[in-house]
Amino acid sequence: MRKSNAKRVIATALTMCMAFGASACGKSGAQVGGGEFQQVDASELTFPLAEKTTLTGTISYPANTESDPNNRTIFKRLQEQTNVEIQWTAIQSDQWGDKITLEMSNVKTLTDFVFSAGFSDSDLLKYAKQGAIISLEDYIDAYMPNLKAVFDKYPEYRAMCEDENGHIWALPWIEQLGSEKTAIQTVGDMSFINKKWLDFLGLEMPTTVDEFEQVLIAFRDNADAIQKEFNIDGSIIPMSCIVNDGDQDPAILINGFGEGYGDADRGRHIAVTDDLKVICSSTQMGYKDGIAWLHKLYDEGLIDSEAFTQEWSTYVSKGKSGRYGVCFSWDVANIDNLEDWVPLPALTADTRNITPQNGSFTSGFDRGRCVVTSVAKNPALVCAWLDLMYDPFQSPQNNWGTYGEEDEFDIFELGTNDNGEQMLKHAPLGDASPVEVREAECVGGPLAILDEYYGVYVTCPDDAQYRLDWIKDIYTPDMNTKYVYPNVFMSEADTKKLSDLSADVTKCINSHKADWIMNGFTDADWDAYIEELNSYGLEEYLSIYQKYLDAFYAE
Repeated sequence: MRKSNAKRVIATALTMCMAFGASACGKSGAQVGGGEFQQVDASELTFPLAEKTTLTGTISYPANTESDPNNRTIFKRLQEQTNVEIQWTAIQSDQWGDKITLEMSNVKTLTDFVFSAGFSDSDLLKYAKQGAIISLEDYIDAYMPNLKAVFDKYPEYRAMCEDENGHIWALPWIEQLGSEKTAIQTVGDMSFINKKWLDFLGLEMPTTVDEFEQVLIAFRDNADAIQKEFNIDGSIIPMSCIVNDGDQDPAILINGFGEGYGDADRGRHIAVTDDLKVICSSTQMGYKDGIAWLHKLYDEGLIDSEAFTQEWSTYVSKGKSGRYGVCFSWDVANIDNLEDWVPLPALTADTRNITPQNGSFTSGFDRGRCVVTSVAKNPALVCAWLDLMYDPFQSPQNNWGTYGEEDEFDIFELGTNDNGEQMLKHAPLGDASPVEVREAECVGGPLAILDEYYGVYVTCPDDAQYRLDWIKDIYTPDMNTKYVYPNVFMSEADTKKLSDLSADVTKCINSHKADWIMNGFTDADWDAYIEELNSYGLEEYLSIYQKYLDAFYAE
């Protein structure tokens, strides 16, 4: 994928375009330092720097956590270690989407780098074309030894970061926890069932959709007894979820219908067949039958009436009150507790299958995690500082949290590995929510945690380990499909075209899905739905994905 000659031509053309200014080339107005690699003496990048230096960065932070990044222990330590102070523009996470767009369009507010960008491919290509961000491949090779070591060992990650001309426009987030069909990302919306309720009612773990329905009916019909036995305040809800909301969606339940694809990719609604064809999972007959079955459950009063409208906070609040018989999440500990709940295995309908999430075979990966902007006066220094985030001892802290804080909780205890070297050891989470305690300490941003780091630099988190065990023991044996759609970086034209097509395609799929689970549908409704998707360009939508899948396996 790396085309060095083309890369130089593009860089030169970009430089010439920038020289004409924003009005001539449609730029954002950012002042770029020539658009070319700026080489510096490596001795100028040795930390700690001889003189205190200030850089500027933009970062997001979760609501109800520390809003000043420099008050976080991780950044305090980094400043002491490097003699680099970061002047942050901090944006609350739930306001990020709107505000970062404004920040990126105004040269007066643009910072040297955006630490937690999370930019899509279309964002990266747009900002690259506007001259707001710079390409990083040469800086990685020259001044980022930690990241380069990751790329050298796992060249697929470098390839996944490169556009069609070999440019790298952003620094990635990489989190390895398992690989291929045992990777922790293969199943996002795990289904969990209340084992305490099963045992109280003398019920067996369901293995088919019919058995599952009978379990939900038992939960509904014995609601009074369950409430009394477990002292539950609030009505019993046999099954709760949040339809069309990532890991809280109940799509995993319908994998057994028809062809067995389900709808694991709820952002793009695509799957890959065993003969390497990209299909729309939401137009398969198995999907149709599965949605009809979910409507049957809803019509019987077995699904939470708020499943289509409730926010995460409401969903969690009801779960913490012990009101659910079945729920869906990345980790049930975020909803209730580990003692009373167990994962629900794949349910057999016409077949038995779990479709892994697309992109999951290369573990956790975000191509657009961090960008360096064109206003950076010393991009080499910016990249050298950001490379510290890829240090094997630093990355786990940025991802999960740290040690030695002055509050009552630490994610890590500082210990040693078998060789007597410094190692981060996960502290017990106790009754605390993994999400909440990590948000209070971690800083996110660009990082890499590799499988070989566990037991050397850091222990595997308990909640990750039990989730890895669940996947390996419960779900992997039923992953019968060969492929997932890989992480590919498409061209600007294809990325834009897909973005345009996706707006209508995904809206159509999601709106009909919610409506049909709630209200049901007829064969005529289904036929009209297929016609509507075709009118939105579904065939072209799939053909673009197919082109890159073919190219990926042709290399």
